[in-house]
Amino acid sequence: MVRGAARQRLPRTGPASRTTGLVEKPSRKRKSRTEFALKEIMSSGGAEDDIPQGERKTVTDFCYLLDKSKQLFNGLRDLPQYGQKQWQSYFGRTFDVYTKLWKFQQQHRQVLDNRYGLKRWQIGEIASKIGQLYYHYYLRTSETSYLNEAFSFYSAIRQRSYYSQVNKEDRPELVVKKLRYYARFIVVCLLLNKMDVVKDLVKELSDEIEDYTHRFNTEDQVEWNLVLQEVAAFVEADPVMVLNDDNTIVITSNRLAETGAPLLEQGMIVGQLTLADALIIGNCNNQVKFSELTVDMFRMLQALEREPMNLASQMNKPGMQESTEKPARRENPHKYLLYKPTFSQLYTFLAAAFKELPANSVLLIYLSATGVFPSGRSDSEGPYDFGGVLTNSNRDMINGDAIHKRSQSYKEMHCLHPGDLYPFTRKPLFIIVDSSNSVAYKNFTNLFGQPLVCLLSPTAYPKALQA
Repeated sequence: MVRGAARQRLPRTGPASRTTGLVEKPSRKRKSRTEFALKEIMSSGGAEDDIPQGERKTVTDFCYLLDKSKQLFNGLRDLPQYGQKQWQSYFGRTFDVYTKLWKFQQQHRQVLDNRYGLKRWQIGEIASKIGQLYYHYYLRTSETSYLNEAFSFYSAIRQRSYYSQVNKEDRPELVVKKLRYYARFIVVCLLLNKMDVVKDLVKELSDEIEDYTHRFNTEDQVEWNLVLQEVAAFVEADPVMVLNDDNTIVITSNRLAETGAPLLEQGMIVGQLTLADALIIGNCNNQVKFSELTVDMFRMLQALEREPMNLASQMNKPGMQESTEKPARRENPHKYLLYKPTFSQLYTFLAAAFKELPANSVLLIYLSATGVFPSGRSDSEGPYDFGGVLTNSNRDMINGDAIHKRSQSYKEMHCLHPGDLYPFTRKPLFIIVDSSNSVAYKNFTNLFGQPLVCLLSPTAYPKALQA
């Protein structure tokens, strides 16, 4: 059980600000379901009438909280991924129920062990979902302090070996839960640049996958081996490592450090414009990625974040911080991470970010995507005549090229042309194009007189580096 380590990790304010009672009063329908589960659980432990009323109520309340938490957690996938306000109340309710569930199983552990048969992997599953909640809250808010919270719960699961007994049970679905926990933990550690922990987790995950496929002869062996290959390639590609004067390896972070902000040039005025929102889009063919996060997206999202305060001390003692020792909340630009979005998805997220952009703020669009070149010469030279960058399609692909060839008289419908972004220049816009056809955005027109910056990657390597 996570006693000293993680019981204080759920926030009392912010995402879970409402703490009404310990257990909500279940509806008749919910009550009948938990009572049925109670009878099933207690039938093996002796006559139901022999169970004290207080213990019976404890198990009933726990079943209700567990059922409610699963409902709310599963409902997270139905929330819109765009927009910054609609989801907050739902996340608050979910955090609130998990707070109650976590405290409840700690306070009544002995009764739950004896009457419910609570297993350690079930405690681990609750802690794992709390870690997922914090991770997704980080994705929604861009606040790195929530990454630290996710790390604390994931690390506590590993330290206390909550999933250690899973392999002894003949249930492959439980082993899959364990494997998915490892994959999620690796993502969080990558985002926190905890490369030593990542390497240990990859080794453990490799052993778990080998044992899993050997015992159950499953069909998803190829998929899990692909996960290992992806994370190995990701670790090799990033982060950037340099040697100190004493030949020790130092991993450099792309995040902005407290003392690393560049000085303003003379005459510059602070506070005129603020970077408030960013779309980070990755759609390159055959690029190194892990869990729908390409290396380019990974580096850019960190470049738009401040380094968490007291990160080293927090990671050395995962979960042992008191609430007063938590890093102060500091605002980072809100980010949308879009891996191989379709044109309609990209436009939906872009429109949502544009709509919610505060006054005196800038929207950043980072496009790391395969170039789409014009199919033939055009008599005009408009914003749709130079091609652009690729968006995802559902058509069959062979080596990254679409099977279906369109007539040269039509534009590529799955291309994001420079003209597609013109409507959004009504507000301050910062565009970064990292593509083989970045020159398509070279003559980007500022139609509305708002601040506009467009940075383009080179389209070819210098001769000295081509070898």
